[in-house]
Amino acid sequence: MTPRQETTAKLTLLGFVTLFVLFFSRPPGQLRIPALGDQVPNFTLRKDDGQVLALADYRGKIVVLNFWATWCAPCIEEMPSLNRFTEKYGGQGVEVIGVSLDEDPEAYREFLAKNQISFLTLRDPSRQTSQLYGTYKLPESYIISREGRLLNKIIGAADWTSAEMISYMDGILGGL
Repeated sequence: MTPRQETTAKLTLLGFVTLFVLFFSRPPGQLRIPALGDQVPNFTLRKDDGQVLALADYRGKIVVLNFWATWCAPCIEEMPSLNRFTEKYGGQGVEVIGVSLDEDPEAYREFLAKNQISFLTLRDPSRQTSQLYGTYKLPESYIISREGRLLNKIIGAADWTSAEMISYMDGILGGL
């Protein structure tokens, strides 16, 4: 390699590293992804009927916040067990909130009707809410305490009716 080629290669590498750092860096205090035990960020989204909903409205309840989309096969696979989970724990101080990242409102509504989704769902096509939480793979679920702290993060589809999940949720509700 000639000295000129070596200099060009070094400058190219330096350029890539600089772009990488700039792309993945963020101003201090912005978009801090919550860790276990952290207070989760509040958000507001508009329901289909126009009513504004805030996560803070659910303080005092255990919240399962599930990010999903109609075009996500694992999300679709997870929905029946999440429905059954909602039926089991809905009257016990547990609220399931699904946030769809669908851009197409019609596909979203059709999916909800066809699959008889029994928990509260909201649509966030801008994906601002999922970005607040650092969601990078769908589905992702966040179990949030009554005080608004992150208890657990589940990446990928979960069986919400498994013995492990039932035991975990019973433990939370029992004041573990």
